[in-house]
Amino acid sequence: MPQTLVKDVEFFVAALSRTFVSALQRDPDGMYSRVGFGVIEKFSEDVVRLKKFDGTVSHYARDITKFQRNLG
Repeated sequence: MPQTLVKDVEFFVAALSRTFVSALQRDPDGMYSRVGFGVIEKFSEDVVRLKKFDGTVSHYARDITKFQRNLG
């Protein structure tokens, strides 16, 4: 069951535990689709930086992106 990360403390715990997180954004039809995934390297109140398996880094705006971690 996925858990949506909203609060700074939730991002902090996910970053410390090195949990893989999915980044989801709405498509033109209003449905969420995964645009990225990785471990949270850094975060602020505006942006989250995710690092993938291969070492590439992506930045996502918190106001238009939903972040989820799998609790399963």
